[in-house]
Amino acid sequence: MDPLLLARAQFAANISFHILFPTISIGLGWLLLFFRSRWLRTRDPGWLIAYRFWTKVFALTFALGVVSGITMSLQFGTNWPGFMQRAGNVAGPLLAYEVLTAFFLEAGFLGIMLFGHGRVSERIHLMATFFVAFGTTLSAFWILALNSWMQTPAGHEVVNGEFNVLSWLDVIFNPSFPYRLTHMLLASALTVAFLLAGISAWQVLRSAGNAATGKVLRVGLTLAALLI
Repeated sequence: MDPLLLARAQFAANISFHILFPTISIGLGWLLLFFRSRWLRTRDPGWLIAYRFWTKVFALTFALGVVSGITMSLQFGTNWPGFMQRAGNVAGPLLAYEVLTAFFLEAGFLGIMLFGHGRVSERIHLMATFFVAFGTTLSAFWILALNSWMQTPAGHEVVNGEFNVLSWLDVIFNPSFPYRLTHMLLASALTVAFLLAGISAWQVLRSAGNAATGKVLRVGLTLAALLI
């Protein structure tokens, strides 16, 4: 078989699996922050139950996203070495920014978010939840900047077949970046809205609900209606 076709098929299979998990974690991080803040304001145990349950879902999607993302990053070099040889001066730093800012921010505060409740103050725990949510969005920012640049390249010059950066602002905020980032964030929030509504509805149908079920179902349906 054609090696180009095989490279495309392998990369497509990897990225199709990978994108499911960041799509959930980006939107879910902010909803966890909402659940956490509602618990602090109302002291209604339903919000705390919702927070703890969906934190487990977030942790699972985060872990699967990291594992599949590492494989995908490796495939930039194994499947598309010619591309990285020519565009590495642009793609390499953007991928590095994503790791050094967004991923480290998420990973650092995720431990506090998962295991710190009751061990740190409520304010610190809420702050950790915020930074995890912010980190997921920042990760989307960098990845979408690179993806958009690949579609509408700007801020560069080509010297001896290699792309060299003239302006990082033009590279990052290239023509298609604003609507691509907006599309990704809306898609993530919609996906999570229907995920919350679907699982909550399933719990109601199976009579497996708890104090959080009705609240989460209402949040999911409201969010979906607003975003649509």
